[in-house]
Amino acid sequence: MARSLVLEGPRNLRLQADDTLAIGPRDVRIRALLSGISHGTELNLYRGTSGFADHAFDRELRSFLPLDSSGSAYPAPLGYELVGVVAEAGDEVDAVSAGDLVHAGVPHREEAVVDLDAALGATYPLVTLPAGVPPERWLFVSLGMVALVAAHDARIKVGDHVAVFGLGAIGLLLVQLARMAGAARVTGVDLVPARRALAQQLGADAVLDPREAAEGIGPAIKRAGGRGADVAVETSGSTAALHGAIAAASLCARVVTVGFYQGGAPELRLGEEWHHNRLDMVSSMGAWGAPHRDFPAWDRRRVARTVVDLLAAGRLEVDGFPLRHFPFDEAAEAYGWLDAHPDEAIKVALTYDGTNP
Repeated sequence: MARSLVLEGPRNLRLQADDTLAIGPRDVRIRALLSGISHGTELNLYRGTSGFADHAFDRELRSFLPLDSSGSAYPAPLGYELVGVVAEAGDEVDAVSAGDLVHAGVPHREEAVVDLDAALGATYPLVTLPAGVPPERWLFVSLGMVALVAAHDARIKVGDHVAVFGLGAIGLLLVQLARMAGAARVTGVDLVPARRALAQQLGADAVLDPREAAEGIGPAIKRAGGRGADVAVETSGSTAALHGAIAAASLCARVVTVGFYQGGAPELRLGEEWHHNRLDMVSSMGAWGAPHRDFPAWDRRRVARTVVDLLAAGRLEVDGFPLRHFPFDEAAEAYGWLDAHPDEAIKVALTYDGTNP
C-alpha cells in the first residue's frame, strides 16, 4: 500500500494510504524518487488564494464557473513533477521497460499507475530520462516546458532586447532560452539579490531591483538599454511586475505573461504604456488543453523531449539552483516552509527514500 498527498483545505495537508492498483496492458507502475513543489500554481492552491478555491474551469465552455452549493474544491491532489523508476509495465507496453527512469506529470505520491495512451495527450507527458545525469535536474522538466512555450510565444528574434520579470525557476530558464534564441541583450528583474546574481551567472547582461528605480522600472530599463525591451516576459504572477513589464516594453513590442495571477490587479494601469505604445500582450499557457501556437508541429511530447535534451546536455543549466529537500513524510512541513520562505529556494523537492539530503 502506497501513500499520496491530499489537500483537505487551505494549509491543511495529509498523507493517505491508497489501495495498490492492478496495472492494465497499457499501464506502467512508477515508484517515486523525487517530486517538485511548484512555487506558483501549487503554493496558491495550498494557500487557498487560487481561482480554483471557489470556481471550476469548464474546459468545453473555456470559462471559470462558480462552484455550486454542493461543490467543493477539496479534497484535491497537488503536484505535477514526479521523477521515478518504472517498476512494472503492462503486457502491451514497449515504449518503456522496468528499470527506466521517467518523468511524469502526476501528483505527489509514492507510487503512480500511468496509462501510456492517456499520457500521450497529457499536459506533461510521460518521458524517459537518460542515465548518468544528476536526478535533481529532472525536477525542472515541467517548468522547463513552461519556459520553452513562453519563449516560443515571445517570438524572440536575433538582436532583440529581452526583459525577464521574476527570476524564479521559470525566469532563470527563460534568461538562458532568450540567449539561445539570439537575444542581444537580456535584462533580469527581481526583488531577491541571490536570484539577480544567479541570472547574471546564467547570461543576463543587467539585473535590476525594481525598488531602486526612482522613475519606475520601465524608464530604468529603457535608459539603461538605450531603448525599451522588444520582448518583456513576466513570470512571477505579480500584477505590479506585469505593469513593470508593460512599462519596459518599446513601441509595438510584445509582453508575454507566464505567471498565475490571483485576485484583482490594482497595480495594473492599462491606460498608460500598454495603450499609448500599442503593445501586444500574450498569455502563455500550455496546460488546460491549450495547444502550442505552432501545433501540430510542436505538440506536448516534442516540447518535453526538447527540454529533456537541453537539460541532459547542460545547455539549460539548473545544477546551481538552490534546492531544499524534505522527505515525503514531512510533506506538510515542506509546504509550510515554502509558504513562509518563498524566496529562499528556487525549488523544494520531496524525496521518497526516507532521507533528507
